[in-house]
Amino acid sequence: MDLEVTSDLIIPATELQWKFSRSSGPGGQHVNTSDSRVQLTWVASESSALSDEQRMRIVHQLARRFVSGAITVTVSEQRSQLRNREIALRTLRDIVAAALTPSPPLRRATRPTRGSERRRLAYKQQRSATKRQRRRPTSE
Repeated sequence: MDLEVTSDLIIPATELQWKFSRSSGPGGQHVNTSDSRVQLTWVASESSALSDEQRMRIVHQLARRFVSGAITVTVSEQRSQLRNREIALRTLRDIVAAALTPSPPLRRATRPTRGSERRRLAYKQQRSATKRQRRRPTSE
């Protein structure tokens, strides 16, 4: 079951490592017998599916998520192992796709227009006058 991240990036199933363990939480007697918690690990630094540019981008963007060159996703939301596997695959796909999207261009700083400055100052004066009128009269 290969993981299609984008149209040009498909992670082979052989690169995905699965681990299963007992999940905590509700489930009654069933929870003590089934391994429904899923841990999905993908070693991105050694992946053959990535080009050098993609690898550098992922390593740079996901530096905080890496543990010895691997991305790990742990899911125990559902009682079913199959559903948890689907959620883990979706989560890994979303993480990798977000890391591969180019960052938006930096905002070019602009000056406020003369009209907007005038409106801002007029509003400030109006608020100041309103608050001045709310004060107690002076004894003079």
